[in-house]
Amino acid sequence: MAAANGLILAIGGNALIGAGEEKSIPQQYRRAEETLRRILPLVEQHEHVLIVHGNGPQVGNELLRSEIAEAQLVPLPLDVLVADCQGVMGYLLQQVLANLLAEQGITRSVLTIVTQVVVAEDDPAFASPSKPVGGFLTEEQAGEDRRRGWDVVEDAGRGWRRVVPSPQPLEVVELECIRAMYASGAIVLAAGGGGIPVVRNGTRLEGVEAVVDKDHVTALLAGELKPGRLVMLTAVDELHVGHGTPDERSLGEVDVAELREHYRAGEFSRGSMRPKVTCVLSYLEGASGVDGRSALITSPEALGEALAGRAGTKVRP
Repeated sequence: MAAANGLILAIGGNALIGAGEEKSIPQQYRRAEETLRRILPLVEQHEHVLIVHGNGPQVGNELLRSEIAEAQLVPLPLDVLVADCQGVMGYLLQQVLANLLAEQGITRSVLTIVTQVVVAEDDPAFASPSKPVGGFLTEEQAGEDRRRGWDVVEDAGRGWRRVVPSPQPLEVVELECIRAMYASGAIVLAAGGGGIPVVRNGTRLEGVEAVVDKDHVTALLAGELKPGRLVMLTAVDELHVGHGTPDERSLGEVDVAELREHYRAGEFSRGSMRPKVTCVLSYLEGASGVDGRSALITSPEALGEALAGRAGTKVRP
């Protein structure tokens, strides 16, 4: 189904936890309301809406919580922690968005679908962890984590972070349920945190230790649902090329060919903007049959200006 009046909106895990903020539930509610209030006008413009969110800070916190309690409780595997984050974050976002709609006198269903995503058991990502989770670490903390057996890397000049396997998503198990609810006009929250990673063992599904990149799952869902618009909300107001050089500049409105050229030149870092650019390219190059389709990369704070054409990176076919 191609939905010219459809929207897929991908938001980072910082929708609920900002850098340096306390991690209490009341603060996460406040942060969620700030983010969702900004996107509400965009949501209201579209008949079909799917929201995919990240969980990098949250799943890292759940890992830490599990480790602190391991003297008394059995540590939980990553797939279960991702499911935990999906449920909690879905609940918060669903409730806050429903409240904001009610403020506007809008009656519209908002629902969360706990979503499993199939990956390959032999995906090379399992041997090469790359997905940052949790907060930033000092060099001393990073060294301690390495001694405990964690993979730790320096993240785009911002500090050290734990990394976990991030295999490619192959299939969204609950796709037909998502498709039906999306088509119905409900606002759907699905594949939170990239989805719960599972592998197929015959007719059985089994969870695996990984965190799937939510941008890659967004691309998979965009290819299936073919919305007219894809919006990626992240920590920067627009994409930049030539980072750290005298030629550094922001990208305003670009077409797929130019963005692909920058991508091939290695302009976007693997653990930061590269998955988002990959998602946009996949969507625009694969969404034939949807007139006027476009993609936008910006921050929640700059979204209003970006929709007015004064900020963000807009990508056209």
